[in-house]
Amino acid sequence: MSVASSAQSLSHRPDTVFHDRFEGITAGPFTDADAARFLTQATFGPTAADIAHLRSIGYQAWLTEQFAATPTYEMTYINWTEGTPLGSPPLSPLGERPDGDHRIEAWWLGALGGPDPQYPTDSTHDHKDQLRQRVAFALSEIMVVSQQNATLAGFQNGLAYYYDILSRDAFGNYRTLLQDVTLSPEMGVYLNMQSNQRADLSQNIHPDENYAREINQLFSVGLVMLNADGTPKAPSQPTYTQSTVSAFAHVFTGWSFYDCDANGYDNFSGCGPDYNTGASFQHPMIAYDVKNYPHTGDPSYHDNGTDPVNDLSNKQLLIYPGAASAGVLANGGTAASDLQFALDNIFNHPNVGPFISKQLIQRLVTSNPTPAYVGRVAAIFNNDGTGVRGNLKAVVQKILLDPEARVGQWQNPDTYGKLREPLLVFTHVWRAMGAKHMCGNDQDQPNPGNPDIIYKYNNQPYRYAGYGGAWNTQYWVGQMPLNANTVFNFFKPGFIPGGEMAAAGLYGPEFQTTTDTTITDITGNSFQRGFGGDISDTCDPTDDYGDVQINHAQDVALAGSSTGGTADPSDRLVDAYNIRFMGGQMSPFMRQTLISYLNTLSTANSGSDDFRVERIKRALGLILTSPEYIIQK
Repeated sequence: MSVASSAQSLSHRPDTVFHDRFEGITAGPFTDADAARFLTQATFGPTAADIAHLRSIGYQAWLTEQFAATPTYEMTYINWTEGTPLGSPPLSPLGERPDGDHRIEAWWLGALGGPDPQYPTDSTHDHKDQLRQRVAFALSEIMVVSQQNATLAGFQNGLAYYYDILSRDAFGNYRTLLQDVTLSPEMGVYLNMQSNQRADLSQNIHPDENYAREINQLFSVGLVMLNADGTPKAPSQPTYTQSTVSAFAHVFTGWSFYDCDANGYDNFSGCGPDYNTGASFQHPMIAYDVKNYPHTGDPSYHDNGTDPVNDLSNKQLLIYPGAASAGVLANGGTAASDLQFALDNIFNHPNVGPFISKQLIQRLVTSNPTPAYVGRVAAIFNNDGTGVRGNLKAVVQKILLDPEARVGQWQNPDTYGKLREPLLVFTHVWRAMGAKHMCGNDQDQPNPGNPDIIYKYNNQPYRYAGYGGAWNTQYWVGQMPLNANTVFNFFKPGFIPGGEMAAAGLYGPEFQTTTDTTITDITGNSFQRGFGGDISDTCDPTDDYGDVQINHAQDVALAGSSTGGTADPSDRLVDAYNIRFMGGQMSPFMRQTLISYLNTLSTANSGSDDFRVERIKRALGLILTSPEYIIQK
């Protein structure tokens, strides 16, 4: 059966009895629509080639490929641009710290995938780790650091280093991730653990509680005790108290930049980053206490409970059945041993599995997973089948292959799905339409207005964008990687919009940033940057910063063949975009309305322009700003 004929009878509630051919849902995908839906959840947006590849190998083989794919690290690109002197090729001066546009360009390399700018003709270096990058982005919205912090904004290499932690640990163990995040100097600066010192009551100095609070509230256990399926226990029971936060704050003392002594700082609280290289932000923090601080006679900056005046003795951490030592940290440890005890205490809390599993489901699949879905994923978090707790690879696989992920749109049509984040709308259309960052200067020379920027070298257009350039979505739709306004992310996982959703008790996290202004901005910028590029993808030599060009040419054959009009219908284009952008869930009404409108475009009313390109542009504009598209199902 053709795509067009199958689409004719499409509804939101197809007959699912024979859908999996009695082989089981995870044996699929059984249709292109199945493949597109899966890829929408597991990548930054499906392409036609991705859909065909997934159909040919199946879900499990695809996941195996992705788990084994070479990771994309932002620091690889940062180091390339930073360490290349002018002239070979002229990207940025040797040793200059990268700015935010370098980092954003690096992020887009992973998000879009495809050729690496260092090896434009060698496909063995192509970025293919879509699942890892998608999970890293999800983690970045849970374990938030942000360049809204002025110090971090000045060290974009540090933000790239932090994002690489999330990418590296995306398929590792959550306990490892907790430790790597805790000791990252970026988190140390953002939530004040860096140079957090033990109490000195004579100076009215007390340990900072910021990180102690957020690692519990946001990164692990949440505020109330949960059942195994993520529902709150009744009656409501808090997971911790203010005294628990204070105890953790005393534990998280004595850590700072790895090079404090090398930088000549004798005062622990005054240790700052290396402003020349930013290298301080590219290494885990280290402990400064009596056992390892290099200056003999200097005091310990870690509270190990042995100072009867200033220390907090026998710190009571989280209390739960089975907690080691009943959650009590005994006196006399080192900063390192005390940190290990505290992180183990957090990691083994029974809330962590359902709390983190639900948030990952929300970021990838649906805002309102059923308790049964959360419970199945949390069970894998607690034990991956081999006795290992916190195996994120197993958790991610379970999230994506669970029956609710694969057919939940049919099982729970009124509550299933999620509002697409503005950034993910752009990644989707740009991946699906073969987008590239095109040059703003057509010559193999630095940009005349800024000698530190080049946009084309050896005729390769994939290059670094200048300030306010191609990828800077923060200025368009208020969202950019590692640029949330607060530690609570761009939106809170427990946000409930007003109106019908509030009445039904449905979560809609992404709706928290949806306002009249953002709706207008998203619509306007979608049309301008998603649909305005020309068919040949040529560079504009008058553009100082380059732009994003999408490849309309790839779909011209779908849009018609001769003169247009009803004699040359647009149904093949609409059906292809139904699959690629909407996972085959376009309503019959929307499909017919689009076809009828696009059929009015022909050679007769397109002037010198190709009517097929005009059909493509308008189809994209209408689909990607439609209510049916904007809710990912």
